[in-house]
Amino acid sequence: VQLQASGGGLVHSGGSLRLSCAASGRIFRINVKGWYRQAPGKQRELVARITTGGSTNYADSVKGRFTISRDNAANTVYLQMNSLKPEDTAVYYCNVATGSNDYWGQGTQVTVSS
Repeated sequence: VQLQASGGGLVHSGGSLRLSCAASGRIFRINVKGWYRQAPGKQRELVARITTGGSTNYADSVKGRFTISRDNAANTVYLQMNSLKPEDTAVYYCNVATGSNDYWGQGTQVTVSS
């Protein structure tokens, strides 16, 4: 199983980015897809996740600004990030959890300048 993340970059405060993560290989169709991030010197934290049925939950710090979505047929998860702030700067990782397995993408850098 491989997860390929893309869409990171450098934006000004208030800007937007859209991250994508495509999964390839055999993954149990019932799974939770999510985005995590890790800033320098900090622990990796959950940003948002979405179940196969579409239920979502978000970190308090991104509620109202970020939207997670998924395309089950394409085995892809997205993270639309609006109103970005400098404190959103981090490496963002996609994750797929099936209950018995946990898969991680390679990470994509998001940098928000003030």
